[in-house]
Amino acid sequence: RSGLAAMGAALSYFLTVGFLNAFGIFQQYYKQTVLSDKTDFQISWLGSFASFAIFAFAPIAGILADRIGPTLPIAVGSVAVVLAVFMTSLCKQYWQFFLAQGVLFGFGASFTAVPASGMVPRYFQRNRGLATGITIGGSSLGGILWPVIFDQLLHNDKISFEMSMRIAGFVMLPLWVICVLTIRPPLKQPEKLEDGVDLSALGKPPFILLCCGLFFALFGFTTPLYFTSAYAVSLGMSPSLAFYLSSILNGASLFGRVLPGVVADRWGKFNMLAASAFAAGIVAFCWTAATSVAGVIVWAIMFGFTSGAILSLQIACATTLADKDSAGAAVGIAMGSTSLAMLFGSPIAGQLVDYGYLATAMWSGAAFIVGAGFLIASRLSQDRSLGARI
Repeated sequence: RSGLAAMGAALSYFLTVGFLNAFGIFQQYYKQTVLSDKTDFQISWLGSFASFAIFAFAPIAGILADRIGPTLPIAVGSVAVVLAVFMTSLCKQYWQFFLAQGVLFGFGASFTAVPASGMVPRYFQRNRGLATGITIGGSSLGGILWPVIFDQLLHNDKISFEMSMRIAGFVMLPLWVICVLTIRPPLKQPEKLEDGVDLSALGKPPFILLCCGLFFALFGFTTPLYFTSAYAVSLGMSPSLAFYLSSILNGASLFGRVLPGVVADRWGKFNMLAASAFAAGIVAFCWTAATSVAGVIVWAIMFGFTSGAILSLQIACATTLADKDSAGAAVGIAMGSTSLAMLFGSPIAGQLVDYGYLATAMWSGAAFIVGAGFLIASRLSQDRSLGARI
């Protein structure tokens, strides 16, 4: 049952966050075709609002999953995601893309991914970092496969964008059925508190500082995720190669989400999360130093690996600070607190692109470093000993 829940949760991330991780290919495609009259700043709002909606609805989705179980929220969310994909295939104008790919997809993704990720920590105590890493790794797998799928459909098979989106929608349908059937709470439910779910730990300094650190780190995270493909095209690389850069980045991110989880279970989740944010910041500062095909590929691999642990370990760290009854709420509140970063991160970067990618790289790197500082403060607020495995 625990294995099935982890598999279903990873699959839900593949279909939601993984699909959104591939937004770089949509950013580039829209700019060259249907939304050619819009700026990078305007187009980036489509992906950033979807990310914002995932995180903004997360507290509601998490608390709802704690109260009534994950099945109903995931069922409702899966319908919304599939409907959003089909509606995107019909869009012709900017506001239509915004409602379908931004609002509806984000809402559905939140009500599927958040309840799913809140269930997995209930099954795993000793290897929670690894379990959540595998779960979030589904989003990396999606970031690998979706760009390849759309590149093959659009560029090699010459299938229209509209039909490509419908094919994606039909692929999602049976996979969502598997998610609904496999993501279930443990058979042995923890005893409920008489006064309801205890959320007192979520108002203490470690959790607040964790949320602040994630807020700034995600400001930096979304920038390369959405603009690596556009940066490659600006250097004269082919659109097909730019599509595959998203897959390369997300492929490295898959290892960056699973392997640090193994290390975190041994040496401390907060230690690993802070180290990952700091390392990602250093790599982000070096973004524009990569000017050749080989250089950009190596940079994408390095950034994907160093930043991968941020999304996976945020769940492990948040649930560590909460009890079993409030795991879903902890995940939801931690994600909800970073929603504005997901909303404004890529549009700010899109505006900075007008001043050159160096400014965009400096913005991303600085955000990561500030986030790492808050994460270190969260870790030290729990134990000031430098050798503590927190």
